Amino acid sequence: MYLSPRHAEIIQMAKEAGRVLVDDLAAHFEVTPQTIRKDLNDLCDQRLLTRIHGGALFPSGIENMEYEARRKIAADEKEAIGRAAARLIPDNASLFINIGTTTESVSKALLDHTGLMVITNNINVANRMRVYPSIEVVIAGGVVRGSDGGIVGEAAVDFIKQFKVDYAVIGASAIDHDGALLDFDFREVKVAQAIIANTRHVILVSDRTKFERTAPVRIGHLSQVNTFITDRCDIPSIRRICEESEVQLIETSRP
Repeated sequence: MYLSPRHAEIIQMAKEAGRVLVDDLAAHFEVTPQTIRKDLNDLCDQRLLTRIHGGALFPSGIENMEYEARRKIAADEKEAIGRAAARLIPDNASLFINIGTTTESVSKALLDHTGLMVITNNINVANRMRVYPSIEVVIAGGVVRGSDGGIVGEAAVDFIKQFKVDYAVIGASAIDHDGALLDFDFREVKVAQAIIANTRHVILVSDRTKFERTAPVRIGHLSQVNTFITDRCDIPSIRRICEESEVQLIETSRP
């Protein structure tokens, strides 16, 4: 595929930064915003970028990978994170588990617990846990997202708000170095925000690949969680936020 020098440079800039903005590109190339908009539209038509308001994102940052493919990314790390989270949750606890491949790993690690009440908007979690008589499963109502079995929308938000639970296990599609927790679907984000607001102890589970990704919708901030479990965190700013906000940081790949 032939790319003009400007298009090639735009792609490289988007790859390095995760996104590019029309005004910044216009200033950089000394062309009009209209010219840049046409460039971005052309690149998006070729599926090299994904258009957002005011700019474009590099595909690895915006396109949420197919769910089965995402299960395979850092699979061993996710299992270790799941076991670490399960150790924090006692028998006879109530908890939320939301959408995500890492949160599903936590649900798998919880199967030997007894007396749990699990409220979830994740069909995969509900289906896995429902067959265990010692675990009560309550599933949210709402729109079922075909790509991953997540239940999203205002009905799910209203459902979540009926509860006040002991623990929540949440994930994020991306974690910015300033501590912002990010996702792709604003409907899912609203559910996650309701979960955080109605939980006594919030556990964020995420492998280190999430530090390398970007997503357009803000869930909240790392300082809002109580415990952050990852395989490894080499980002100084994230470690500082955890320390300053008294967020327990657990790294499963460190002794």
